[in-house]
Amino acid sequence: MLYSITTLHNLITMNHLTRNLLLGSLAFAFCSGALAETKLVKTEAGWQLLRDGKPYQIHGAGGAASKQMLKDAGGNSFRTWDAQNIGDQLDEAQKLGLSVTVGIWLKHERHGFSYNDPKFVAEQFDTVRKQVTQYKDHPAILMWALGNEMEGEKGDNAAVWSHIQACAAMVKSIDPTRPTMTVVAEIAGDKIANIHKLCPDIDIIGVNSYAGASSLVERYKAAGGTKPLVITEFGPFGTWEVERNAFGALPEPTANQKADIYKQHYNATVGNHKDLVLGSYAFKWGTKLEFTYTWFCMLLPDGSKLPAVDAMTQLWTGSPPANRCPVIQPLGLSSSQIVQPGSAFTASVSATDPENDPLTYEWVLTAEVKKPGIGGDPEAEPAAFPSAIQSPKASETQITMPAEPGLYRLYAYVRDNKGSATTANLPILVQGKTSEKAAPNNNLDANLDAKLVPGRKAAFPFDIFTDAGQPSFYAASGWMGNIPAIKNDMNNAENPHSGKTAVRVDYAAVDKFGGVVWQDPVNDWGDLDGGFDLTGATRLRFFAKGAAGGETVQFKFGVLGAEKNFRDSDSGLLVVQLTDQWKEYAIDLAGKDLRRIKTGFVWVVEGQGKPVTFFLDDIQYVKD
Repeated sequence: MLYSITTLHNLITMNHLTRNLLLGSLAFAFCSGALAETKLVKTEAGWQLLRDGKPYQIHGAGGAASKQMLKDAGGNSFRTWDAQNIGDQLDEAQKLGLSVTVGIWLKHERHGFSYNDPKFVAEQFDTVRKQVTQYKDHPAILMWALGNEMEGEKGDNAAVWSHIQACAAMVKSIDPTRPTMTVVAEIAGDKIANIHKLCPDIDIIGVNSYAGASSLVERYKAAGGTKPLVITEFGPFGTWEVERNAFGALPEPTANQKADIYKQHYNATVGNHKDLVLGSYAFKWGTKLEFTYTWFCMLLPDGSKLPAVDAMTQLWTGSPPANRCPVIQPLGLSSSQIVQPGSAFTASVSATDPENDPLTYEWVLTAEVKKPGIGGDPEAEPAAFPSAIQSPKASETQITMPAEPGLYRLYAYVRDNKGSATTANLPILVQGKTSEKAAPNNNLDANLDAKLVPGRKAAFPFDIFTDAGQPSFYAASGWMGNIPAIKNDMNNAENPHSGKTAVRVDYAAVDKFGGVVWQDPVNDWGDLDGGFDLTGATRLRFFAKGAAGGETVQFKFGVLGAEKNFRDSDSGLLVVQLTDQWKEYAIDLAGKDLRRIKTGFVWVVEGQGKPVTFFLDDIQYVKD
């Protein structure tokens, strides 16, 4: 960087304060280097980022853990969710040669913000302007990300997109050297259409996607998406996407199983669609209590890396790290996961180390999180029970459960003491009537007493599916589990039970599980009001058959539990082994509280060693 004789003369003659300020800016320029420009270009090969004129694919992660470790793992970028006091993060990134996608936090309406309130919007617009102006000259910045999951479930509020467009245009006027992005939670509803239609100054769409990551790009194209993508969060299936077990708890994959999911989702997006996907940010580079202490974590609180880091290292660099994480097997118990108050059993963990390093063990027992957050909101720390564990540093230990009934979670941590670790956990139910009353949730008592707000009144027969094109009161929108393996054809004309069409279900995987939930409102997992009052119905009736016969399928209703803001008032389950002929099945509704059913019908298939195909027709709530 060169300065003229005139500039140097002015430095000598100007007043003391002004000279010091200019000297400081010159020193920053000399130390940090010239502003790094990021350009978005479209070539014959597709969309591409150029950083200082060179192709740049994002190898990133989101979270506050060590950036030196991120660089050592082969990462080149990290993202923030807001821009308050990020100067030190930007300086560290520049020192390490990392780029930063700077998030500008836009408030959520579920937290009380209104995009239809001119005062709120004006204040937020001014905050965005100040933050971009403050940091626009920092060379570590890769792009600006306006908001994170602020669009709502369906993305149908035009006022939100109008504000984002206004902010994007303003950001471009302040900093024309970098692209703009907005970040959404998956792509349901009108999100993609509205960004393309209402936000011309948004260059890139960031998508946070978990179970749906493997099919994201195909679904994005089907929704009309043409703007380039960044996968701004990905990792294991979300807690909202996993089937609960027989006693209502969520089973968590081991850390090694989750590492495989990171690989699958990365390859399905960045790996297979370099023409459209500019890169990704794995979640979470650090630790966070989100339903459990380990669900989304890529590292432990002591800085030990988990297998997800090894997976990303190999994807980013082409080679595994020199020291790899231990490999853990699911935990073993000498009893079932349903026990009596104060009962004792033996728990064991089996793990190996790729380099044959000696391993150390740690056991932790906590209560289950009582009120899970929504969209990553903070959660209260559950109680821990260290005295319940006889040998907390051994690979096998006796556990004496607390006397208080309820859900608990037993964690095992295994370390090689060279910075690598792995984890596994199990939920455990202590049977009995709990003495603790659940806290009210969104003004609805979790025990569903007389305060419950009923759904819309139903008339019978109440149709879930009768024929394609006919009215249905629930939408088959809640796909879960191994989503890429699922086909749920609602317009199949192969020998229906009645009418012209039936539902054909194909689950192509031989393991894991897949399922579809019929929901009201569409795509809602308990965050929105809705559902129907089915009081008076005596059976949930449907017809089903297997393609070959012998297929085992779970049929349910009411899968939203007390942890949800808007839950189902009751539930039912029927597990059947299908024949190859149409047969009527029914879930008995006698004694059920049907005042608000938001998830009216569900099928779930667990891996049966081969693909499964079955058919459904004439799904109705009936009053005999």
